[in-house]
Amino acid sequence: MTVIPTLCQMPFSIRIDRAFAATHALRLPDGSFEPVHGHGWSVAVAIGSDQLDAMDCVMDFHELERQLDAVISPWDRRHLNDVEPFKSGVNPSAERVAEAVARSLKLPGTVRMEYVEVGEATGCTAIFRADLSDRTHRS
Repeated sequence: MTVIPTLCQMPFSIRIDRAFAATHALRLPDGSFEPVHGHGWSVAVAIGSDQLDAMDCVMDFHELERQLDAVISPWDRRHLNDVEPFKSGVNPSAERVAEAVARSLKLPGTVRMEYVEVGEATGCTAIFRADLSDRTHRS
């Protein structure tokens, strides 16, 4: 994955990367589905802060990893159309996978989501940047 310039330009940022394998089939505009196919999905989460915490960190890497793993582990080796939030009708596109990851993370009060980048194939990535005023990402 590539490093992307952020919208918020905070002085401190951290990023973690994870991967999972899953199949999906996008629902097409006519209501039909594309053929089921699989990907080795990559997920990168970047967060930032204007200040460091008591440990001189943006956030504990292990806590961020734990949260991300909790989001993506139910998807690993599964058909995304059959698991939440996608089984409720959300199309399992890379864009929606990135959004679902971002909206599932609980960040400390001084930390902001910079972006979630999801890749489904080499050179094919989607990026979700949370609205910085969106308080759904706060713990």
